[in-house]
Amino acid sequence: MVSPLLANIFLHYVLDLWVHRWRRRDATGEVIVTRYADDVIVGFQHQAEAQRFRQAVKARLAAFGLELHPTKTRLIEFGRYAAERRARRGEDKPATFDFLGFTHCCSRTRRGEFTVRRLTVKKRMRAALTALRDTLKRRRHEPVGVIGPWLRRVVQGYFNYFAVPGNLERLIAYRHEVCRAWYHALRRRSQKGRVPWVRFVRLIDLYVPRVRQIHPHPLQRFRVIT
Repeated sequence: MVSPLLANIFLHYVLDLWVHRWRRRDATGEVIVTRYADDVIVGFQHQAEAQRFRQAVKARLAAFGLELHPTKTRLIEFGRYAAERRARRGEDKPATFDFLGFTHCCSRTRRGEFTVRRLTVKKRMRAALTALRDTLKRRRHEPVGVIGPWLRRVVQGYFNYFAVPGNLERLIAYRHEVCRAWYHALRRRSQKGRVPWVRFVRLIDLYVPRVRQIHPHPLQRFRVIT
């Protein structure tokens, strides 16, 4: 089994350098490439170039005994004018794609400007909540003074990654389910099964971080001040 580090180095020479050369020699429009490990997103200005690139990268990978994932590799219309063009053709809204735990969607700001909205992948959020419920069930007899700080670290760590602009509604839903899971675990600590709601609310305020946006908007993040 190849380590992630070696696989990343391998793909740098097999894919990254080759894509950079293809972009300079064969592309006539804009080409944007983002890769993390073996997940790659490539954006094109022209659809024809996207189709040509797909065939070219298949041949490139095949030369090294590799292939594109048959179900995860898709060619979709996405971007500033995608919704408008699809509407003129009588087609549905642009498709979304998942990358690095986020579902990326074509959206609009309150002022009507185009933006890419990033939402926590539903499957990933469900998996995180399932793991948390299992842990709370297993550790429900531990003191609140132990579980509370642990839960704070878990939730804050989740927010540190996913608290991006446009994703706060899903984080509110995540926090709500975390509170429900903890309340259920506390109720099962004894046969009486009674936890005063007022006391539980105080525990929530003390240990469970509130939802707030942590990461700035992309234009603010990439702005350079000299």
